Amino acid sequence: MQSWAERMVRTNQNAGSGLSTALLRSAKRNGIPMASKSTLNAKNLETLGAERLAQLLIEISTGDAAAKRQLRLALAGAEGPREAAREITKRLTSIAKARTFVNWQNRKPLVKDLQTQRSAIMEQIAPHDPGEALALLWRFMGLATPVFERCDDSSGTVIDIFHQACADLGEVAKAAGAAPEALARQVLDALQDNGFGQYDGLIAMIAPALGPEGVAHLKTLVEELGRTPVPVPPKSEWQAVGWGSGGTRYAHEMEERARQSTVEMALKDIADVQGDVDGFIAQYDPKTRKVPKIAAEIAQRLLAAGRAGDALGFIERAEVDKARWIPPEWQDARLAVLEALDRKDEAQAFRWACFERDLSGEHLRAYLKRLPDFDDIEAEERAMAHAAGHPDLLAALAFFLNWPSLGHAARMLIDRQDEVDGDHYEFLAPAAETLAEKHPLAATVALRAMIDFTLIQGRQKRYGYAAQHLATCADLAGRIEDFGLVEPHPAYAARLKTEHGKKTGFWSRMDG
Repeated sequence: MQSWAERMVRTNQNAGSGLSTALLRSAKRNGIPMASKSTLNAKNLETLGAERLAQLLIEISTGDAAAKRQLRLALAGAEGPREAAREITKRLTSIAKARTFVNWQNRKPLVKDLQTQRSAIMEQIAPHDPGEALALLWRFMGLATPVFERCDDSSGTVIDIFHQACADLGEVAKAAGAAPEALARQVLDALQDNGFGQYDGLIAMIAPALGPEGVAHLKTLVEELGRTPVPVPPKSEWQAVGWGSGGTRYAHEMEERARQSTVEMALKDIADVQGDVDGFIAQYDPKTRKVPKIAAEIAQRLLAAGRAGDALGFIERAEVDKARWIPPEWQDARLAVLEALDRKDEAQAFRWACFERDLSGEHLRAYLKRLPDFDDIEAEERAMAHAAGHPDLLAALAFFLNWPSLGHAARMLIDRQDEVDGDHYEFLAPAAETLAEKHPLAATVALRAMIDFTLIQGRQKRYGYAAQHLATCADLAGRIEDFGLVEPHPAYAARLKTEHGKKTGFWSRMDG
């Protein structure tokens, strides 16, 4: 049987709260001994006694609304799941009614609050009353729209909480034995209120709870929605909600687009759940099926259904612009199809083509792995030579550093030093650091490129970094026996002084 102190600590830890830390600090302030070198754990807290712990909790929660809410939730949970559910419901109602805008600076309390409520539903309610937990989870998910309408979630932290709660819906609905038809209706209602993507993936997650009967009923409901366009009001009642390249956008038009999108996405997800590849394909018009990423999605599903020949047809009909970027999903799907059809020579040729085009280390490794012994050595040498002459120097440098082949990276930097663009400091700085130990001359080339760019362009904010780079070049010079075609360090430093001597903001950093 858990003690009250253990339940309190567990509740606070699950909620990610600061109560435990605050309790430790308060105990130290009041001279209360903590066993085992003051380690904060349930066993040590028990030694304080319930009365003293209660006093400390009141003290640290004074003026802290979040802490008080957590304490009330813990007390309600101690009375039973019904009281805990009542406390959670009250809090969810308050969150829904709030109107204060939450920016990135004050987002943390909201995140903790949402995490606390979701955790309480799953840990205090779901094990004892999954039906009540399911109702609370639907209510929790209903917070998404009012929350996002007043919250800056540029980091994606808040939507992650709702995605987790969405996954919880599937788990709890199955445990609750929810009626399939009623659950299907709830799912459709949810999908029509998915303006912030909070219900993305819901159908796949809740399909086990729906069962075949519920999934079939959901499909019927979605198809009915697909046959029910949004009514067009009299023109005098049209409500303008925005403007675009096509002119004014009206509320009923936006609602109609949302309806069509909901139907299309839902039918695709249902087709996936039912293993209906043709149903999935039917949601795309013939032109859209030729988009490389869409063609890849279709091909992967056809492959899983044992229809490799059909999959190849979609891959080959895709409109791939080989002069521009090619989606890796399409490349991977084509390789998978060729392998499934036992067209291994074609697959190998395509792997090499992908490497030649994009300097893809992944495709090169797969290519070499399938070659006979010793052939792979010659092929790798050929690949290194191709990369060294690739027109995109930074892409080639990235390939060599990731392969890794630092020797090739160093040789290329020295041979093509005039092509190095010093503006790419976020890439060249770590490259120089990687090369410095064994290839100081190549590291020097990378560092000088950044120095030259900074001084020539007069980027004063980078002067401090450029000064550090020049000091590093001086250190590296002592380990370079032969500069070859690279300007020796004393001559380079003297030239900088001649050409940029008036840039006192830079030289003052050097003098410092």
